[in-house]
Amino acid sequence: MGKNSVRGEGTHGRVERADELGWDDSLYDDPPPGAATSATDGPPGRSSAPGSEPGNSAAPGRRTATSDGSGRSDGIGSTGRSGGTGSTGSTGGSDGTRTSDSTRTSDGTSRSGSTGGSDATRTLDGSGESAASGGSGGAAKASAPAAAAGDGRRGKGGRRRRGTRGRRVLKWGAVTLAVLILGTATAGYLYYQHLNNNIRKGDRSAGGSDAKKTAPNAQGQTPLNILLIGSDSRNTDANVALGGAKENRGSAPHADVQMLLHVSADRKNASVVSIPRDTRVDIPECKDPDTHKTNAATNDVINEALGRGGAGCVLDTWEKLTGIYIDHWMMVDFAGVVAISDAVGGADVCVKQNIDDHPTRLQPGGSHLHLTAGNHTVKGEQALQWLRTRHAFGSDIGRSQAQHMYMNSVIRNLKDQNAFTDTGRLMGIAETATKSLQVSEELGTVKKLFDLGMELKDIPMDRINMLTMPRLPDPKDPDAHVVPDRSKADALWAMLRDDKPLDGKSDGKKDAKPSADPSADPSGSPTGPAAAAPGTLAVSVVNGTGTDGRVTAKGRATEVVSALKDKGFTKAATGTSRPAATSEVDYPKAAGAQGKADAESVAAALGLPAGAVRTSDVKGLTLVVGGDWRTGASYPAQDPKATDPLQDTETVNGADKGACMEVYAPYRF
Repeated sequence: MGKNSVRGEGTHGRVERADELGWDDSLYDDPPPGAATSATDGPPGRSSAPGSEPGNSAAPGRRTATSDGSGRSDGIGSTGRSGGTGSTGSTGGSDGTRTSDSTRTSDGTSRSGSTGGSDATRTLDGSGESAASGGSGGAAKASAPAAAAGDGRRGKGGRRRRGTRGRRVLKWGAVTLAVLILGTATAGYLYYQHLNNNIRKGDRSAGGSDAKKTAPNAQGQTPLNILLIGSDSRNTDANVALGGAKENRGSAPHADVQMLLHVSADRKNASVVSIPRDTRVDIPECKDPDTHKTNAATNDVINEALGRGGAGCVLDTWEKLTGIYIDHWMMVDFAGVVAISDAVGGADVCVKQNIDDHPTRLQPGGSHLHLTAGNHTVKGEQALQWLRTRHAFGSDIGRSQAQHMYMNSVIRNLKDQNAFTDTGRLMGIAETATKSLQVSEELGTVKKLFDLGMELKDIPMDRINMLTMPRLPDPKDPDAHVVPDRSKADALWAMLRDDKPLDGKSDGKKDAKPSADPSADPSGSPTGPAAAAPGTLAVSVVNGTGTDGRVTAKGRATEVVSALKDKGFTKAATGTSRPAATSEVDYPKAAGAQGKADAESVAAALGLPAGAVRTSDVKGLTLVVGGDWRTGASYPAQDPKATDPLQDTETVNGADKGACMEVYAPYRF
């Protein structure tokens, strides 16, 4: 009809933007001829078609609202009937409630009736009759053929149903999305916890850690030092199967592989230094983490430290030898090497001749590595064989070099494959690594291991250098053991303590090699406290020249005391002799930076190198005159090559893809 006709208000035109106001625009359209009746729900009430019972009146005193929006509160409900023109009747519902139902029949008659009540139920019977009953009594029935079907046009109540349906879709969509997000987050959290639970942790130290952390640079950065340990434990079926020697199952493990990874404070370069497993050193007192037994300090080969106090004891031994503070340790066994090698995709290696590392009459055992000359990619058990080979590579020194080649290749491959940014690849490596590694407790979370990987990923390969500690034959067992070459080794440790790169590149610093005064930073500005006046320092001078099978040089301590007094150290005096291969100036670890500055002033006065200054368990400032200083009032001038830790040392650079191992003749085929 195009118009809206309401009794008492006349005829109105179509309201503009009716749909935006929440009105049903379809009410303005004429139904097509013969269209079915549309039964519409409004607020709770009841509708009447022709022939139905009139709506019951509401209880007295209740408010009655008509469909035109006006309300009256005369206390009496009204019933309206209309035959060809639309009429509306309503009865009072619950107080303050407007109730209305309307039924549009096919003959054009519109009739509305409602009964009071707080609830209304609308049902459809098989004949299309609509019945609604209110909670306060009364009923109205409407007979409207095809009322349920309609013509697709709905009144105001139909719009509410469409709106409700839309809101329900949105609601369920939001719920589904929330469940998905929550499920994903929960799964991620559970997987993160799963990885954390994989990690085996241990104490960082076995009680003997005494090195001091390096002070931050001007940007607040500090170097990172991590001890990497390879255990020969046969305490699992997998390790016995891979390592053999089942008769050793249950015995204390040895640390056959030991490397110190040093990452510079600015994260621009990295160095790796290995110590051969048969190096004789001082092992400090260590408490075994499993038996809680305390093992006394001893002098033995360094791979024995693991069995005396776990990985923490190995760390303590390194700190005592080098004076370098080590932040963390990481340890892996035979089975872990195999698993990690597979996870990272193996490594590219090279041998110059065919190799077969087999048992011989003189050398039982062997790794069983069997390769033809040339380049190979080794992974899994073959990677373990490569890392364990020593007889075919000549010695433990050759084995260290082969291990460095392997490590450089792994890092190169991970970088080339963008593994550090490949989420799927990282998850696979993380799963394997967390199951295979044992780490010091402060490194024992996935996040910290991930952060560690991120620390390394941006270091250029040509700034990664690996070498083996300078050493000499052990005077006690020259055919089987070695000892640190103190003049070179001490210079090497000083470079790492001072955060100097091993490749000699300066990174913009003025001096990339050890400075004469290690208390000075690379910019040349002094750091730390100034040394006390020479006359205030009590220095104990010890004669340690009786070493390496040589007779003690008599009177050396007295001679050096006189030299110190001539230079203003008037409180210098002789102390108890103790053998030492090299000369050094020791200061108590409790003295801290001031003790170091005082020791450096003594060393400088007598011409000792900066690497000779060490922290120790001494009670006071102590100068040890070693076997390298048997005569003279001043420390003998050294050939720079004799103290260069990089001279004649097996150094492998990360960018060197052409490195290839020489095979010892008896193991060629």
